[in-house]
Amino acid sequence: MNDTKPNTVSAEWLYEQLGDEDLVIVDATVHLSTPPDGSVHIEPGLATYLEEHIPGAVYADLFTDFSDHEAPQPFTAASSERFATAAGAVGIGEGRRVVLYDQKNGIWAARLWWQLRLEGFDDAAVLDGGLPAWKAAGYPVSDEQVVPHGATFTSQHRPELVRSTEEIAASLGDPNTLIINALDPATYRGESPSYPRRGHIPGSINIPFGDLVDPSTGRLKPAAELREIFDKAGALNPDVKPVTYCGGGIAASGLAHALAAAGRSDVAVYDGSLNAWTADESLPLVEGPDPR
Repeated sequence: MNDTKPNTVSAEWLYEQLGDEDLVIVDATVHLSTPPDGSVHIEPGLATYLEEHIPGAVYADLFTDFSDHEAPQPFTAASSERFATAAGAVGIGEGRRVVLYDQKNGIWAARLWWQLRLEGFDDAAVLDGGLPAWKAAGYPVSDEQVVPHGATFTSQHRPELVRSTEEIAASLGDPNTLIINALDPATYRGESPSYPRRGHIPGSINIPFGDLVDPSTGRLKPAAELREIFDKAGALNPDVKPVTYCGGGIAASGLAHALAAAGRSDVAVYDGSLNAWTADESLPLVEGPDPR
């Protein structure tokens, strides 16, 4: 976003930039809920975007436009070609600065941030605290749907930032790979029936995404606190490669973003996560506490 390209910006910073011609503000909200029957309900955030959004912001539909609908798991990252088309359509491309936000705790904005990084685009940041932080600061909102100024997005795919199920299986027991589960502790331990099979990937540790944000504001904890959490877990050790996972790659992207805020920008995301891992009966799962 500037000479240092931070991956997180404040509401105050963004307000000062409003109106800049090269700035693209993107609402990436998705509404995901789990009814009592255990199913997953996914609803794009266009309706809530139309109710209120940051002035000048465009809407990006992560579920419809930025995902691979031929993949068995929802929200699987789109191909480079599909992603380039979707990004260009909302105005993301060469010469543009991008600020991403959502109407929750930043987890959806972080997902699009990671996908941009995966396709070689670094001039993007997440609005810390999202729309709630913007409104709490007293800044205006709009209900006007913004027509994007299209751009040309050229993908430069970084395969080192994503992992497949086969690659995760091959890395089990590898001391140079640190697999990190971003889900809540109960799901990690196998106490929640959220997936076809319970538990976590063998050897993986648990750093819940919820522990990295202030529950009252949705903002990431200060960088010093994040570094303390990650250092204690061994995730800042330069001799290991962190790989994050969750249920479907969303919280894992949030964890990767938080690690970048703490200074670790080479984190890979297991995109299929437990949706893919638990679907294969031959792949092992472990129930119980964090091995640390």
